[in-house]
Amino acid sequence: MVVPSLKLQDLIEEIRGAKTQAQEREVIQKECAHIRASFRDGDPLHRHRQLAKLLYVHMLGYPAHFGQMECLKLIASPRFTDKRVGYLGAMLLLDERQDAHLLITNSIKNDLSQGIQAVQGLALCTLSTVGSAEMCRDLATEVEKLLLQPSSYVRKKAVLTAVHMIRKVPELSNIFLPPCAQLLHERHHGILLGTITLIMELCERSPAALKHFRKVVPQLVQILRTLVTTGYSVEHSVSGVSDPFLQVQILRLLRILGQNHEESSETMNDLLAQVATNTDTSRNAGNAVLFETVLTIMDIRAAAGLRVLAVNILGRFLLNNDRNIRYVALTSLLRMVQSDHSAVQRHRPTVVECLREPDASLSRRALELSLALVNSSNVRAMTQELQSFLESCPPDLRADCASGILLAAERFAPTKRWHIDTILRVLTTAGTHVRDDAVANLTQLIGGAQELHAYSVRRLYSALADDISQQPLVQVAAWCIGEYGDLLLEGGCEETEPLQVEEEKVLALLEKVLQSHMSLPATRGYALTALMKLSTRLRGDNNRIRQVVSIYGSCLDVELQQRAVEYNTLFRKYDHMRAAILEKMPLVERGGTQDEEAKESKEAQLSEAALVATEPQASKLLDLLDLLDGTSGAAQPPPAPEPSPGGTLVHLLDLPCASPAPEFPAAATGPQWGHSSSSGWPSSDPAPQNPQS
Repeated sequence: MVVPSLKLQDLIEEIRGAKTQAQEREVIQKECAHIRASFRDGDPLHRHRQLAKLLYVHMLGYPAHFGQMECLKLIASPRFTDKRVGYLGAMLLLDERQDAHLLITNSIKNDLSQGIQAVQGLALCTLSTVGSAEMCRDLATEVEKLLLQPSSYVRKKAVLTAVHMIRKVPELSNIFLPPCAQLLHERHHGILLGTITLIMELCERSPAALKHFRKVVPQLVQILRTLVTTGYSVEHSVSGVSDPFLQVQILRLLRILGQNHEESSETMNDLLAQVATNTDTSRNAGNAVLFETVLTIMDIRAAAGLRVLAVNILGRFLLNNDRNIRYVALTSLLRMVQSDHSAVQRHRPTVVECLREPDASLSRRALELSLALVNSSNVRAMTQELQSFLESCPPDLRADCASGILLAAERFAPTKRWHIDTILRVLTTAGTHVRDDAVANLTQLIGGAQELHAYSVRRLYSALADDISQQPLVQVAAWCIGEYGDLLLEGGCEETEPLQVEEEKVLALLEKVLQSHMSLPATRGYALTALMKLSTRLRGDNNRIRQVVSIYGSCLDVELQQRAVEYNTLFRKYDHMRAAILEKMPLVERGGTQDEEAKESKEAQLSEAALVATEPQASKLLDLLDLLDGTSGAAQPPPAPEPSPGGTLVHLLDLPCASPAPEFPAAATGPQWGHSSSSGWPSSDPAPQNPQS
C-alpha cells in the first residue's frame, strides 16, 4: 500500500516554512522517500503528481535523477495531463550526456504525427531543448512537414525547432531551405521572426544558402517598410514602435545578405535611410532599431551619404542621458573610425567630453576612440586634451592613456622639440605607468637631436630637481645629465628661462637619487654612470665623485657593485684613458616604423644572398680537400674585419695582458644599463688588471 504523501502545494508551504537548512533537508528527504515508494508501486494515477513534486525538488538543487524513467512513462501515456508533466520533466532532467534521452525519440515521433496541436507543441519544445544530433537526424522529416501545417501555433514552434536542428546538424540545411521562401509570406509576426532566424542560421552555415536568399532581399525590404509605415498596433507595438523585435531581426538578416554584395546593398539603401529618419528616438525600442540600422549601414556597401547619416545618429547617441546608449555609440564609432575617419572627426569634442564620465567603461571606451582620432592635423590639440585627462584619470586607465599619448606623439609629432616636451610631460605626470621602452625611446630621440641637447638637459634637470619619484623620468634625466652635463653648466640655451646651475648642485642631485629609497637598482645605475661621465665634463675636482663611486664598491646589489668596481679601476689604473672611454654617445638617426621594416627586409635579403654565395665556396673547398686526401689546402684567410668607429680607442686599449677591447656600436638605441656600461666594459667581463701586476 502506498504511503500517503503531501500535495505539491502543501510541500511548497512546508519547505518554505523550514527555519533552517537541516529542517528543509529533512522535509525533502522524507518526501523523496514517499516519491520513490510511489514509483516502485507503479501508481499510474498519481505518477504525474509525484513527478511534479520531484521537479520542484530538482529546482531547489536536490538530486532527482531517479525520476528520469518516470518521465518516459508519462510521455508514452495517452493522457494530456501525463504528457505535459512528462515532457516538462524530460526538459529538466534529461540532456545529451545521458542515454535515456534517446528512448523518447519514438514517443516524440508519434506525437508529432498526431493532429493535436498542444501535444505537437510539447514534443517540438522538448526536441528543441534536449534534441541530440541523432534525434535531429531521425526527426528532421517530421519537423519539415510541420513547417507547412495550417496551424500557426505549430508552424512557429516547428521553425524554432528547425533552427536547433541546423545548429546541431548543419548537414540538414538542404531539408529546410525550400519552405523558408513560402514562410516569408506569413502575416503572423511570430512565424516571421522564427523564419528570419532560420534563414540567418542557414546563411551563416552555407554559402549556397546565402546566394539563394539574396533573391528575397526585395521581399524583406517590403516587410520592413510595412512595419515602419504602419500605424499603432496594440498587439505588436512597443513604446510606439511597431514590433521592434521583428525590425531588428530583419535588419540583421539584411546586414548578412548585403555584405560584400553591391546589388543587395543598393536595394536596401532607401529603406535604411527611411528607417533612420522616421524611427522615434525617445524610447529605448526606437534606439534599438536605430542602432541595428547603423550596424547594417556599416557592414553593407552603403552610399557615402548614408554612412554619414549613420555617424550622425551615433553622434546623437553620445548626447543621450542613458549611459548604455553612449557606450554603444562609442563602440560603434570606434569600429567606423578606420573607414570614415573624417565623418567621425566631426564628433571629436563630444568624444573628448566622454573622457570625464564617472563610469569606468565609458571613459575607457572614450579613451580608445580619442586615441584613434589623433592624426597629423589635430595632434597638438588632442594630445593636450589627453594629457589633461591623464592628470585626473583613474589609476587603471593611466597606463593605457600614457602609452597611447606616447605612441601618438611618436607617430604624428610635428617637431622634435614638441615630441620631447610631450614625453617629458607624460613622464612627469605618470612616469611609473609608461611602457618599458619609453626611456630608451626618449634617450634615442634626444641623442639624435643635436640642436636640442642643451634644451633637453636643462628641462630634465629642472624636472628632476622638482620630483625624483617618477623612475623613468629620473633615469632619462640622469642619462641626459651624464651625457650633456657640460651644456647644462654653460647656460647658453636661449629657449629656456635663465638657470644658473653649479657643479655642486648637479652632483648633490645625483647623490640624492642614489640615496633615495624610491630609486630602483636600475635608476641608481643610471645615476652612478652619470656621475662617472661628469668626471670628464666638469672642471672641478673629482674627489667627490670618486668617494661616491668607492662607496658602491661594497653594495649588496651585484650590478651596482660591479659598475662601481669597474669605475674605481678606471680612476686608479686607467685614468689616462678615462676621457676617451667616457666620451659622448654618437648621434643617433631615429627612423620610423616603415624605415625599420625596410631595414629588416634589406638585412634579410643580404643574409640570404650571403648564405647562397657561401655554399658554393664551401663545397669547392671540400672537393679540394677530398682530392688532397685530407691534407690541408692553401685556404685563403678570412677577410679582415672593418675598423669600428672607435678604432683609435681600440689601439689605446691594445695593451699586453689586457682584456679584449670593447666594441662600441655605431648607433646606440639608448642606455641599456646592466648589459653594457657606459665605460665600455662588457658587464660579464671582470675589470681589467694592471699589466705590470
